[in-house]
Amino acid sequence: MTYLPLPEEVEAARTPAGGWKRNQLAAWGVPWPPPNGWKDELAERWRVGRPDGPPAPPPTPAPTDFAQDALDFG
Repeated sequence: MTYLPLPEEVEAARTPAGGWKRNQLAAWGVPWPPPNGWKDELAERWRVGRPDGPPAPPPTPAPTDFAQDALDFG
């Protein structure tokens, strides 16, 4: 399973010479030599793979005085 980095992580992983290491690209699922447009494709895969909006809130517990009179299995 490859890791999909945030677009900011891709930029932060640049070497001082301005490129990326082969093993770093492999961890992201990018072949060597990297094809044209690999950064855009990686960013798109990250965008599609993440849920829209903020995470859902955790479920609220039932009130302590809650009592269900009947079972309803639909």
